[in-house]
Amino acid sequence: MQKMVRVIAVVVVAVAALQSATAQQFPLRPIRFLVPVPPGATTDIVTRIVAQKMGEAWGQQIVVDNRPGGVMTIATDLVAKAPPDGYTIATLLTPTAVNPYVLKNLPYNTEHDLQAVSQMVAVPGVMTMNPGVPASNLKEVIALAKAKPGSLNYGSPGQLTSGHLSMELLKLTAGIGIQHVPYKGGAPAITDLIAGQIQFLISGPPGVLPHINAGRLKAIATTSARRSPGLPNTPTFIESGVPNFDTSEWYGVFAPAHVPQPVLDKLSAEIARIVKLPDVAEKLSAQGAIPVGSSVEEFSRFVKSEMNLWGNLAKKIGMKPD
Repeated sequence: MQKMVRVIAVVVVAVAALQSATAQQFPLRPIRFLVPVPPGATTDIVTRIVAQKMGEAWGQQIVVDNRPGGVMTIATDLVAKAPPDGYTIATLLTPTAVNPYVLKNLPYNTEHDLQAVSQMVAVPGVMTMNPGVPASNLKEVIALAKAKPGSLNYGSPGQLTSGHLSMELLKLTAGIGIQHVPYKGGAPAITDLIAGQIQFLISGPPGVLPHINAGRLKAIATTSARRSPGLPNTPTFIESGVPNFDTSEWYGVFAPAHVPQPVLDKLSAEIARIVKLPDVAEKLSAQGAIPVGSSVEEFSRFVKSEMNLWGNLAKKIGMKPD
């Protein structure tokens, strides 16, 4: 028995040494970086900023591979089923946390097949309104929705995005009825909002800021607990009378489950380093994104909290993709 214990101990030490050596050499070949949206979207831009810096630091090509569709499940499935060696990673967003509760027959298990690596950024949302709506702040919007239940529409950049989820949370919290109109991206939603086809939209700031400044749209409130740096004069939902309201779209890097811990830690540390570089932080801020750069443990805890938040909301209102 003692001999067997010694053998096992030797094997464990050898495996640990091998993993450490592998991490020191990693990466030895190009890394595939999956993105669940089309080229040009904010998620794609943020990923390419990080991928370029990663490639420069490691002397390897980081191949950005856009795989949009399926409420972001196509890219998620690809990373979930990739070899667990660190050479396939993906930028995933808020829908990753809610998809298990609203989509049937997912081809992967979110909790068991994916490994959180690091949160790159958080993107606070801003609720904008067509100027023709007879309201000037969030309290008046809520009062109008209660006076005319079901007569108002809101758009979102897509099903189960933070814009969709945040508005559904507002509807539940405030007890109002506003109809959801999902779009394929923020641009067509903004176009219809300006035209008056929809009355409200929650989205990231970059796409709406020029129209707010030009008076084509009115900024009502921001979704995060703190005011958005790009909209210092716009109150938060909490300041507008909706207590404990704090949501943001998040972009995080994931890998397949069972990537060796030293490789995982190296990926996480490099991503965290990159998003905090002054020149990168400046570029991210231009996209309305706040750099985060969390550890594996921090991001794993955050993803679980997001699954609890949005999973409970989905159950309460019977949320399904429209």
